[in-house]
Amino acid sequence: MTTTGLPEVQGETGYTAHPPRMGFFTDTSVCIGCKACEVACKEWNRLPADQPSGFTGMSFDNTVELSASTWRHVAFVEQRADGDLRWLMASDVCKHCTDAACLNVCPTGSLLRTEFGSVVVQPDVCNGCGYCVSACPYGVIGKREDDGLAWKCTLCHDRQVDGLTPACAKACPTESIQFGPLDELLERAEARVRRLREDGVTEARLYGHDPADGVRGNGAFFLLLDDPEVYGLPPAPKDTTRDLPRMWRCMAAATLTLAAGVAASFAAGALPALRARRPVRGGLLDHRLLRARRPVLDGIPARRLVLSGLRALRRPADH
Repeated sequence: MTTTGLPEVQGETGYTAHPPRMGFFTDTSVCIGCKACEVACKEWNRLPADQPSGFTGMSFDNTVELSASTWRHVAFVEQRADGDLRWLMASDVCKHCTDAACLNVCPTGSLLRTEFGSVVVQPDVCNGCGYCVSACPYGVIGKREDDGLAWKCTLCHDRQVDGLTPACAKACPTESIQFGPLDELLERAEARVRRLREDGVTEARLYGHDPADGVRGNGAFFLLLDDPEVYGLPPAPKDTTRDLPRMWRCMAAATLTLAAGVAASFAAGALPALRARRPVRGGLLDHRLLRARRPVLDGIPARRLVLSGLRALRRPADH
């Protein structure tokens, strides 16, 4: 199941010299649901507390989903089979996609690609339009009600600059969340899947690691023990902006076709009618007769033509 390496998006963005692309590998097979990652993320990033959700019907999951104030979310999935209970737990986070739709739709440049390959929001540039919220195929980004700005995981860029591990990975007691260069993490993940399958865990699989998927792979990928939908993840995520160039081309072609049709209709119908006859006072003026008399009219001064026309208008029309 060897997969080619994930793209070095920093070079595509314009970085000439940059460190290796960094990211997360989350091994859900060893997650114990302690929520240490959630707490560490909130403390380091000084995120506001979430309002109690009450009874959610989702086991011990009280944060329910990722949001502007919850950048790490531990999901609890209870499964019953043959009378046995199994808990699937997984710490979800922003995927830092290779083809990041949020980055593509941002009109102010608030979202940017860092030298580590992650995608971050600059709150001082964000105008709160919310385009990134609807563009994200994973439903990661959210807007806060108090300031109206978009917020999400930064892959602890401030810690990386100082050579530190992101807070969530540092706090994880079982090393379910692993941080490092993506190529190394991918090799580690594939070895882990092989080991689990040898031990009889045949349903073990990787998610978000494939550069051939709809977002060209993620900067945060996962080892799952069931289908992605069970964990609340889309089975086949796609860059929601990938069809925009084709859509704009189709729209331009449709506009040009419409304009050409209107012009053709005007030329085919309106102009011949105007050339054929024109209503005048007291009847219709035949333009063919006018063209026949043009040599005579050309010899008459313009002032006399105007005065003759005014006298004709003053005379009552014949009935």
